[in-house]
Amino acid sequence: MGYEPLVKQNPLRVLKLAGNDRKMGLIMARTGLGKTALLVQIALESILRGKRVLHISIGESLDKTKLWYDDMLQAVLQECPVARPHELIDMVRQHRMIMTFKAGAFDRERLEERLHDLIQQNIFTPDCVVIDGFDFTATDHAKLEDVKKLMEELKLQTWFSATSHRDDPRVSPSGVPAPCHELDDLFENVILLKPEQDHVVLQILRDKGKKVDEASHLGLDPATMLVRQD
Repeated sequence: MGYEPLVKQNPLRVLKLAGNDRKMGLIMARTGLGKTALLVQIALESILRGKRVLHISIGESLDKTKLWYDDMLQAVLQECPVARPHELIDMVRQHRMIMTFKAGAFDRERLEERLHDLIQQNIFTPDCVVIDGFDFTATDHAKLEDVKKLMEELKLQTWFSATSHRDDPRVSPSGVPAPCHELDDLFENVILLKPEQDHVVLQILRDKGKKVDEASHLGLDPATMLVRQD
């Protein structure tokens, strides 16, 4: 599509997202540290590689979710200008669909019904799904495993966001904090956002289903919320 330089310059390339088809990933952080910003950047990276992305927003409005894309795309274009930015903006809109759910109304059955409607009616066939706002405190291993099976059946790469809490000390052996400490085996990739002095660090806890001990050297710029490489 002519946007290969944007893909090659994107620090997210170190996560090797292109090779994670049909896998589930998880982004965890305390409130306000950039989970949605990172999900949107993962979605944009997929779109720039020619994929179609379904963004599922739970408990947020359509307009607010669209604004995240507009803001992140403008930040990208300021750093990496392209010859015809309006074409890139149009391409992103054509390759992205936003689906909203009310808080508490998201489950496997409703998701399957709406996904099948989109695909069978030839409205939108996604390659990647990002799910923002899923309540991990109201689920269990069996329910989430059921969602994973659905995504595998549809051959979809999937990313979730989850909110951790400072006052909850529970953590899995691979370092995944509550409320996902007993669910981390369902995710091939887990990223934890941790606040540092002047930015937010992306700590990769699991990669390809295995615990990761070394630092990733990735962070979020506090001004733009774009991923940076140290």
